[in-house]
Amino acid sequence: MVRRFVTLLGVVGMLVGCAHAPAPPPAGFGNGTSFHTIDVGGVQRSYRLYKPAGLPSSAPLVVMLHGGFGSARQAERSYDWDELADSEKFVVAYPDGLNRAWNANGGGCCGRSAREGVDDVAFVSTAVTDVAANVPIDPARIYATGMSNGAIMAYTLACNTGIFAAIGPVSGTQLDPCASPHPVSVMHIHGTGDPLVRYFGGPGAGFAQIDGPPVEELNAFWRNVDQCVRPATTTSGRITTSNAACPNNRSVVLVTVDDGGHEWPSVATEMLWEFFAAHPR
Repeated sequence: MVRRFVTLLGVVGMLVGCAHAPAPPPAGFGNGTSFHTIDVGGVQRSYRLYKPAGLPSSAPLVVMLHGGFGSARQAERSYDWDELADSEKFVVAYPDGLNRAWNANGGGCCGRSAREGVDDVAFVSTAVTDVAANVPIDPARIYATGMSNGAIMAYTLACNTGIFAAIGPVSGTQLDPCASPHPVSVMHIHGTGDPLVRYFGGPGAGFAQIDGPPVEELNAFWRNVDQCVRPATTTSGRITTSNAACPNNRSVVLVTVDDGGHEWPSVATEMLWEFFAAHPR
C-alpha cells in the first residue's frame, strides 16, 4: 500500500541524474502548468501553478510543498496532484524553496534556508496572494500539504498565518514553537518506521537529525488548539486512523502507517484531498 517514493535522500539520485534542467513552463495563468516569479523582500522567488480546464468561478487551492532536496517540478511529478485537480477542479501551487529547502522557523531546519533566515512564510503567503489575484480562488478553501521538510513548513504556516483552512503534513513534524497557533483542520500522515522524522520523537537519522515531538503528542497539541472531542480510532490493514471532531466543522486526524518509512504513501494524495474538500474554513 505504501510506495517507495521520495525520501529526503532518495530525491538526490533523481536530481543528480538530470544533467540539463528543462526549460520552465510558460508564464501567465492559462490552463495547464505555468511558471511564476515574484519579489519577496527583494528576493526573486518562483512557483509553478497547475490550473485545470473547466475551473469553477470560485475554486479551491492546494499548496504542495516539496521535501528537502526536492523542487517544485519534482513535487508536481511525484505526488499526482495534477491528475486529481483535473477531475475535482481545483488549483495546485508548487512553490520552490531556496536551495531546495524550507526555513521551518525552529530546530535549525532546514539547511541553508534556515541558516540564512529565509522568510518562507512571507514567500508562500505572497504566492497565495499572487494566485488569488489572477485565478478565481475561494478564500475559504485554501489548503497546504507537504512532504518531509515541506510537511514541517506546512505546520509553520499553520502556526504563523490564518490563510489555510486545513493542512496535510506527510512524514514531517512541527519544529516551530507555535506560540499563537491558528485553529485549522489537520490531517497528519506518518509511518511508524520512519528513520528520518521519527514517529515516536527524538533525533532522526541522516545529516539533518530532525528532532521533533512524538507524532501522537503533536496530534494532541492540535486537538487542544481546535478544542476537539476525544478521537475515534479505526484500523484497516496497516493503516490506523484517529479522527477527532472539533467545533466549526474542523477535524484533527492522524493516519498512522504501520512500519511505514519516510515516504509519501500511495493513498495520501486522494486521502488528503477528500479531507480538504470536507473542511473549508
